[in-house]
Amino acid sequence: MLNCPRALHTLWALWLFFVLPLPGLHAAEALAPAARPNIVFILADDLGYTDIAPYGSEVNTPTLSALARQGVRFTNYHTAANCAPARAMLLTGVNNHLAGVPNIPEMLAPEQRRHRHYQGVLGDNVVTVATLLEGVGYHTYMAGKWHLGATPEKRPSRRGFERTVALMDSGADNWEQRPYLPLYDEANWFADGERFTLPDDFYSSRFLVDKTIEFIGSNLQDGKPFFAYLPFMAVHMPVQAPQAFTDRYHGVYASGWDVLREQRLQRAVALGIVPAHTALRTMPGSGDWQALTEQRKRYEAKRMAVYAGMIEAMDFHLGRLVSYLKSQGAYENTIFIFTSDNGSEGSGPVDPTALSSRLGAAFMGYHVDYARLGLKGSYNTISPGFASAAASPLAFYKFYTGEGGMRVPLIIAGEHLPRRDAVLPAFAWATDITPTILSLTGTPQPGERYAGQPVQPITGRDLTPLLRGEKQRVYTEDDAVGYELTGHAALFQGDYKLVLNRPPLGDGQWHLYDIVRDPGEVVDLAGDRPGLFQRMQARYAQYQIENGVLPLPAGYSQMRQLVTNTVRARYTDAVLILLLSLLVLLPFLVAYRMRVNYSRQRATPDDQPWSKS
Repeated sequence: MLNCPRALHTLWALWLFFVLPLPGLHAAEALAPAARPNIVFILADDLGYTDIAPYGSEVNTPTLSALARQGVRFTNYHTAANCAPARAMLLTGVNNHLAGVPNIPEMLAPEQRRHRHYQGVLGDNVVTVATLLEGVGYHTYMAGKWHLGATPEKRPSRRGFERTVALMDSGADNWEQRPYLPLYDEANWFADGERFTLPDDFYSSRFLVDKTIEFIGSNLQDGKPFFAYLPFMAVHMPVQAPQAFTDRYHGVYASGWDVLREQRLQRAVALGIVPAHTALRTMPGSGDWQALTEQRKRYEAKRMAVYAGMIEAMDFHLGRLVSYLKSQGAYENTIFIFTSDNGSEGSGPVDPTALSSRLGAAFMGYHVDYARLGLKGSYNTISPGFASAAASPLAFYKFYTGEGGMRVPLIIAGEHLPRRDAVLPAFAWATDITPTILSLTGTPQPGERYAGQPVQPITGRDLTPLLRGEKQRVYTEDDAVGYELTGHAALFQGDYKLVLNRPPLGDGQWHLYDIVRDPGEVVDLAGDRPGLFQRMQARYAQYQIENGVLPLPAGYSQMRQLVTNTVRARYTDAVLILLLSLLVLLPFLVAYRMRVNYSRQRATPDDQPWSKS
């Protein structure tokens, strides 16, 4: 007698990889509802390129390592340089500017918010992948950070998700229901569209996996497939982890960020993640590890140990979800997609032990004590130096358009995917996730109108030809993909990247790199390839026009705008609260000024920040 579940799985595989490619056959006709795979889309927050073991990390991530062996790893996948724009592209397949999310709302200037597409929340002119999947019979679940709009009509419960528990803000505490910035009165959690109170035993990674299991289990026996979106809070600040996970990394980072950066490079080379000849670029603002006191070295190593512990805790709880699906017989028909919203976060305080940092943390009700770092009540981040190591061997990190801010892991795995333990060097972009999910599930893309109104077309590419080994790339050498964030800019075309990073870490000039052979962005090719350099600049200008990219207001800076918006949003007594807000944000401002001064000191013809280390 046939094993029915296994037979169905086999039939699904045959339909997916042999029927779908046939010309003239509509995807929705190719897959019967019962044969459609489940999709688990896992999104880490601020995870660096080499922060997990399959990409060269020393952090123990057995669940993600197993998924990588079972599927494919993309080594040239790119996303936005900060969170909300990335989430908009990931969930819609549409460029973030057109989707209404050019930046996080917390950093938008009033001059920009006069424009409809500069609100920092997901527009009504786009359709989410959850909405499309729900329309063809999928159960749709979400547990985690949303950050795409908090008003009733913008919450995930109104954007295609059947069951939700979601954080509306840019981040929050991982141990209790409290905000991490003075911008917020409280940590705004909602469940199924209504305000929600977290349980007393809350820890973010454990809780989000618990809710995902609960949602899946509530309908698992009705025969319908499910789409589960699991956007973790790990490893967004405040960086916090259970003590048992942190303890595993005691002493691991005692040699400092420069050593770690080199170690990760060598492991990434051995794994085939980057070319053997990849060079490292000296990053301004990282600081001199050897110049630190022994006490500071000990504290910095502990900061990073908590970060590693938070990654391992995320992987551990993700493993519980995988085990649950196996126990319920749902694992074999599930495809897993794992990535990060952007690169590692490097804007934390340079010295959290300084008086300004301690006072700022105390104002928010936090401490920065060494012994309790990472536990309930502590405020922890990683230093710019370790953030650079988290992105090794790439340059820059979150908020910048260097590779360290935009290139992140992407794993796609499933029992019936034909390729195992494969490393794919093809360029891929954040907007590609939605069309890939639609292709895998046999779901048609929306037309020019959806639910009675015009919508933006999906511009991302379907990655399934790469998963099947049918193509080497889905973007041709002439296809161009542009991106902009607060004046930082990038354009990808073929193997090349045109990039501009503004101060304090950048020099405000355009550069050209071959990011396939030089992922560290060390060798500027602008002088050697002037024709390509000019053509790509013209393509970027075209991208700005087509996507409605607005110029920056005079004197704009991300941190200054965050402080200003905090004052405007929270308080009437502007003078008093400005002082209080500055107290909280002073460590970040001090770090910003240190990087500005460092850049100025290095800005000489003989010692540019892009020179080889």
